[in-house]
Amino acid sequence: MDQLNVIPFDNINMGSEDDPNTALHLQHHQPHNFDFDFDYPNNNDDDLLEPTSLSDPNLDPCEGMEFDSEQSARIFYNSYARRVGFSTRVSVYQRSRRDGSIICRQIVCSREGFRRECNENRSKRQRTVTRVGCKAQMTVKKQSSGKWTVTKLVKDHNHEFVPPDKVHSLRSHRHVSGSARSLIDTLQAAGMGPSGVMSVLIRESGGINNVGFTKVDCQNYMSNSRQRTLGPGGQAVFDYLKQMQAEDPGFFYAVQGDFENSTGNVFWADANARMNYSYFGDTITFDTTYRTNRYRVPFAPFTGWNHHGQPLLFGCALLLNESESSFVWLFETWFAAMSGRCPISITTDQDRIIRAAVSKAFPGTRHRFCKWNVFREAQEKLSHVYHSHPTFEPEFHRCINVAESVDEFESCWESLLQRYDLSDNEWLQSMYNARQQWVPVYLQDTFFGEMSIMQGSDSINSYFDWVHKCIN
Repeated sequence: MDQLNVIPFDNINMGSEDDPNTALHLQHHQPHNFDFDFDYPNNNDDDLLEPTSLSDPNLDPCEGMEFDSEQSARIFYNSYARRVGFSTRVSVYQRSRRDGSIICRQIVCSREGFRRECNENRSKRQRTVTRVGCKAQMTVKKQSSGKWTVTKLVKDHNHEFVPPDKVHSLRSHRHVSGSARSLIDTLQAAGMGPSGVMSVLIRESGGINNVGFTKVDCQNYMSNSRQRTLGPGGQAVFDYLKQMQAEDPGFFYAVQGDFENSTGNVFWADANARMNYSYFGDTITFDTTYRTNRYRVPFAPFTGWNHHGQPLLFGCALLLNESESSFVWLFETWFAAMSGRCPISITTDQDRIIRAAVSKAFPGTRHRFCKWNVFREAQEKLSHVYHSHPTFEPEFHRCINVAESVDEFESCWESLLQRYDLSDNEWLQSMYNARQQWVPVYLQDTFFGEMSIMQGSDSINSYFDWVHKCIN
């Protein structure tokens, strides 16, 4: 029998619990014709999961149910859990030996397992018992078709469910969304405290149950946004940047704020990146979705493509501050490092703060939203539609990707909304209002390097994953 690793649990959205006593111990006999092995889960699920709810009471999980991705399965099961009244977390997974990708994932009730009592902790404050050995879980496995299928489902719980007016406080259903972060940042910059911020959020959301997180989460976010630093590793970063500049006069770096105790952004670009931009800098991508593990500081590369379709790096940043003014500083600093030459076009995600910063720093540059991020967000915002109507997703993609004229897109979009009764969906309406920044038919008059905006972010992240693996 092959060696089996003991895999610690990973809590959705709220990070992992570094308690070795909560690890799940399994025995596994591996058949010879299987091509996977067990591994440790990646504790980097910050972009997953935003709470959703399913209005169809009959839409329960069942064995054989198919999903387009592991993420879709996790979102669906978490949405189901919210409706029923429990919380979820991801458990063990299996990796393919062929390419290292995840091919099987177990999602469990958050009350699965038990905590082991340690004698040395008896003097400390008693913790609430949250693990009661619940067996409820859903296991999904990737098929040769690329679909993810539910291969095991346990629906019975050994504990009471949380009532609807309390379920929003459960861990997997608490998520400070991008729009909420933007509003919190704005109110915090105006001098408002956590209590005042929560009052505004409750009023804007139509009730505390619709906010999606607690006052403690809001306080934690506000504290982290004020105090995010590189920690004890910061000086090593700065020393390295100084050394690189001393060795290479073409190396450029800048730190926002106090150099010795920076709480602003850090930017750098070597001579090769600056030269690449001089040749291939007509269109760039700025990606904030790649996040390092240790200090939870977002790593944001400026990237592009050469005439062979190969990715190029035009500079990098560590985002210790994600306010609008800090993004403006970053874009203007990058602009100076690139000898003051503006790109024709820039692709980012649809974050409100980034949009505002781009319009200020690059007023003459065409701004496009990453279509891959839009489709990923659609899986979350429209999860109930995706699972109630399996034909919706391919029709939605076809409407966006295949339309050859504005009139054809407009007609297809209206027909889609009518057919699936989505005319009043707020998210779809907001994306329609911004259609000129992400629907291809509206972007044909601007050069974007003929690169796929469905794969740009994912391929760049894969490249940095490979670099990170090589150096660690």
